[in-house]
Amino acid sequence: MNAVVQRPPLWKRLQPLISGFDGPLALAIALLAAIGLVTMYSAGFDHGTRFVDHGRNMLIALAVMFVVAQVPPQRLMALAVPLYAVGVALLVATALFGITKKGATRWLNVGMVIQPSEILKIATPLVLAWWFQRREGQLRVPDFLVAGALLMVPVLLVMKQPDLGTSLLILAAGFFVLFFAGLSWRLIVPFLVAGLVGIAALVWSEPMICAEGVRWPVLHEYQQNRVCTLLDPTRDPLGKGFHIIQGMIAIGSGGLTGKGFMQGTQTHLEFIPERTTDFIFAALCEEFGLAGVLVLMAGFGFLILRGLTIAAEAPTVFSRLLAGSITLSLFTYAFVNMGMVSGILPVVGVPLPFISYGGTAMVTLGLGLGILMSVARSRRLMPS
Repeated sequence: MNAVVQRPPLWKRLQPLISGFDGPLALAIALLAAIGLVTMYSAGFDHGTRFVDHGRNMLIALAVMFVVAQVPPQRLMALAVPLYAVGVALLVATALFGITKKGATRWLNVGMVIQPSEILKIATPLVLAWWFQRREGQLRVPDFLVAGALLMVPVLLVMKQPDLGTSLLILAAGFFVLFFAGLSWRLIVPFLVAGLVGIAALVWSEPMICAEGVRWPVLHEYQQNRVCTLLDPTRDPLGKGFHIIQGMIAIGSGGLTGKGFMQGTQTHLEFIPERTTDFIFAALCEEFGLAGVLVLMAGFGFLILRGLTIAAEAPTVFSRLLAGSITLSLFTYAFVNMGMVSGILPVVGVPLPFISYGGTAMVTLGLGLGILMSVARSRRLMPS
């Protein structure tokens, strides 16, 4: 007689895949994804298929997150060097054969058009965390020098494209790994002091260094224009300063509660440039006001707090460094985007996570969140 095999219901078969997920982190992701969809519906209402495409990109990112969350951190560590090598190779290929748009060579056609620098946002902290895991218990100054070299290779290649914004984000992600690995404050403080002195000098000497015909030897002309526009956007209100001025007008006009969903005049009369990408935060401020911004910031704050908690509870050096770097990188993206739209930072083309339109950036976000879920899952599934 043949034995009767009764298959368990679908929910029971899926339970092992979902049981290790971190509930608070998933809640923060759901809140920010909902805000992103609502904002994109309004900002992209008369902008082709942006809302549909944004929803599709978000579903792809969630699928990537779900798959990566099933991969144990030990296997992620085994992928660190290959992913970093592939990413750097793609950056070199971009420099040689890449697609140039608006004077920048940032894209590569590999059957589909990709932006290889996005890969390095994850690959760089991944390989640095792998390196420090290997050197656990025997860290010396030369180990930090090797890590610095691994960090500067992609940073310099991306800066050469030129893409100052992405290169700074990769630099920040790598720096966070070095910081959590034990980089001495004696090395950090001099750079902080030099940066503050440089900012003060820029503000004080703005009329002289931003005068017509003056060229800075280090930065490209468009990068110099961004710094000068930040210092005084009214210098060219209908040209280089238009983005910042219109963004600040939209933010200020939102008031406490905003003009209402789909009621933003700056947004729908197309005064806000790049209203579905880099400057979508201005559209959110105009329609939902300070109340909407506080909800958005609460979502990011909860996500970052939960990410740092996951990092603190991580069982290995690799997973702790990686989770901490990814979490603070998300904070950096949000802070830089909100800062540049608000006029306190230069416009550097950094998307707002979950909110801004973008395919490669959204998939990279899903990959980073999947790694956070993987670290949290490994901790939750460890026997106590």
